[in-house]
This record gives sequence, structure tokens and C-alpha cells, in this order.
Amino acid sequence: MLTEPVEIHFDDLDPQGVVHNSRYALFIERVLGAFWRRHGFSFRDGRPTKPDVFHVVAEFGVRYLAPIPGTGTVHVHLWLEHLGGSSARYGFRVSSVDGSVTHAEGHRVNIRVDQSTRRPTPWSDESRAVASLLLPEGAAAGAVLPEKVA
Repeated sequence: MLTEPVEIHFDDLDPQGVVHNSRYALFIERVLGAFWRRHGFSFRDGRPTKPDVFHVVAEFGVRYLAPIPGTGTVHVHLWLEHLGGSSARYGFRVSSVDGSVTHAEGHRVNIRVDQSTRRPTPWSDESRAVASLLLPEGAAAGAVLPEKVA
């Protein structure tokens, strides 16, 4: 599991002074992108540094539980719920820094696609190893990260 601080800026707010609902997806994108960049998975000069960087978001679900009032810092908690042949399902929670308030929770599903065919294709062993770092504490890697399907 990963916990990262995210700064809330004035332009993240709606006219009521709370974080706009669309910004939660952006917060998750930033935290997930930063995690993978730290492990060498990014884009450089408009090209993926590794083939597994080429993926699409297939699903994004969020439940808004308590508004984030104004600017400041929140924490994004991110973990891997499932890694299939070509799919990855992440869970997330956005909380106050002290963890006492959960502002939102949800999931995001990515599908790895072949850059040429745009069809689903399996994750590499390297991606699987990096993804395992996002397993919740005490999770059995074998149960969440099934063997690659040939």
C-alpha cells in the first residue's frame, strides 16, 4: 500500500469552496503516475519508457463521503486489489492527513494494451514485480497476482 500527500490548490475548488468532484480522478492519476515513474515506467519524449506504460483506464468509481473544504493537504492511500492477465484494479481512499476523515474512496481499473494493435496484452514480469509493492500489508501475493496467462 502507498500513502502520498496531495496539495489542494485554489483551482481544485468549486464555487462552493470545496474540492470539485472531477479533481479526485486527477489526484489518483498523479499519485499512481508518480509511483510508476519512480520505478522507471513513464513517457520520455512522447514515448513510453517501457511497453507496460501503454494502458487505458477502463473504469473509475468513486464514492464521495465528506467534502474537502478549501486548500491544504490530503492523503491519498492507494493499493492493488487485483492484477489479472492484462488488467489492474487499484483501490484508493482520500483522507485527512491524520486519517480521521475519509473524504472519498473507490477504485480504478487499467487495461494494458499493445501499442500497435490497441488490443489487451499481458503485463510483463517486471510490472508484476513493481505492482506487488502496492499490495495491502499481509496480502498473499499469489492470491492477488495470478500467474501470467500464456
